[in-house]
Amino acid sequence: MRVSARFSGIGTTIFTQMSALAAKTGAVNLGQGFPDTDGPPGMLAAAAAAIEGGRNQYPPLDGLPELKTAVAAERVRRFGMAYDVDSEIVVTAGATEAITAALLGLCDPGDEVILFEPYYDSYAASVAMAGARHRSVPLRPIDGRFTFDPDDLRRAVGPRTRVLVLNSPHNPTGKVFDRAELDLIAAVCREHDLIAVTDEVYEYLTFDVAHVPLASLPGMRERTITISSAGKTFSCTGWKIGWALAPADLVVAVRKAKQFMTFAAGTPLQAAVAQALTDELDWVDGLNTRLREARDQLRTGLEKAGVSTYACDGTYFLQADVASFGHTDGLELCNDLAVRGGVVAIPTQVFYDDPASGSGLIRFAFCKRPEVLDTAVRRLSAYLGSA
Repeated sequence: MRVSARFSGIGTTIFTQMSALAAKTGAVNLGQGFPDTDGPPGMLAAAAAAIEGGRNQYPPLDGLPELKTAVAAERVRRFGMAYDVDSEIVVTAGATEAITAALLGLCDPGDEVILFEPYYDSYAASVAMAGARHRSVPLRPIDGRFTFDPDDLRRAVGPRTRVLVLNSPHNPTGKVFDRAELDLIAAVCREHDLIAVTDEVYEYLTFDVAHVPLASLPGMRERTITISSAGKTFSCTGWKIGWALAPADLVVAVRKAKQFMTFAAGTPLQAAVAQALTDELDWVDGLNTRLREARDQLRTGLEKAGVSTYACDGTYFLQADVASFGHTDGLELCNDLAVRGGVVAIPTQVFYDDPASGSGLIRFAFCKRPEVLDTAVRRLSAYLGSA
């Protein structure tokens, strides 16, 4: 068997590897970003009712009308942005499919895509599937917070640059891009006629910096594909219900690729997410509060144990300094931490083109119950005490 050249540099995702290590060692899994509690009971009941009610066949290619209507209503309520339900919204099998379909639908072989690094690992694979290449703009920690150099962004734009991918709130750093950063990104997109593909799956889960959609900035709605999903918002990551919002001509690009990937999926789950977007937003507010408390619980525990951490303004994720553990390489630390410390984290270096650039960072997921985080903190403290 021979792997195609475009996948020759892509191995098994780190999340699969580290979750398997957690299962093998019995370690607390603070690696893969999934919650250990269920979403709102009303949403779960709506899914069961849809299954029992016979909604088990293909939905329309673009998604159930009630889900698209709920997505559109939420954009108006939160940001005052109107999208046509019939032509400007398409439901996908999670945000990952939406991103992949967007890149497949927009890029020709040899085109270039800008990514902010570190980047979620599926992005590079999606770019490769499209036959394109990516250029990275590094996010660097300055005064404890990740940011980028405007000149790095400008230098990343070349004659074949077609798309800029923006993930905010950002995985893996926990960064929420602020208005000044977004204004700069928007200006570069307008100047160079770039299409923006925005991954906003953590849009409800921000703590200290408000989420601002790039599409809401002047001149950006017409050139932005906004992507989100139910998985993180409603703690149902296994459902894989996502969506893309964009002008009709850009939605066509997503749809053309998406229809030959999954066509459509999750009819009863789509119905339940429509219910959740309509009736369960108070539950989401409670989730935000619980995650803020979990972030503070983990960060305080780590810092009391002597670990340096970085600002986390949103998402599930907290970055920590490898040197605080007496190590120099994050992958080496994560393997040792799982075996000897009983806690699994993710080495941030796997999200970089050059792993050495991120070898000094590891990522912890704090979307866990308080007692699980307590156990993790005790184990980490003991590990550091024995180091």
